[in-house]
Amino acid sequence: SARVSYNLAKQSLVKKLEPGVKWISSIDVHPQGDNVIIGSYDKKVCWFDLDLSSRPYKTLRYHTYAVRQVAYHKRYPLFASCSDDASVHVFHGMVYDDLLKNPLIVPVKILKGHELDEDHLGVLSCVFHPIQPWLFTSGADMTYSFVHLRTRTFEQE
Repeated sequence: SARVSYNLAKQSLVKKLEPGVKWISSIDVHPQGDNVIIGSYDKKVCWFDLDLSSRPYKTLRYHTYAVRQVAYHKRYPLFASCSDDASVHVFHGMVYDDLLKNPLIVPVKILKGHELDEDHLGVLSCVFHPIQPWLFTSGADMTYSFVHLRTRTFEQE
């Protein structure tokens, strides 16, 4: 299942991505612009280095149910994925200026604060604060949460 990147200004095909997943649920572009993460309903998160290949640099299989959302932090080397398994996985994702060095991806923390609803839906959305190391999530359990990633304090409403 190839996905296409299209340059609207030049009206030309830039690159075809081949994620190797059946259903794509979300996508986010790294702040530097040369890396992309894709979340899928078949429980995978794919990291693409657009300078390296049209296939994923890494495919992460940490969730047990559908991945609903993926997000990069705009300032810190962090990214997150949230899922219907009611968990949020936070990763350190370092991109180097040296093009000969591959990105470094390290699992940091698994956050559990939401409950599954009667339809077996979990965490539906996650987004980082644009400046602070804060992660906001919302779930099908009709709650939202806020996590300060430096102090690891957790608040839920």
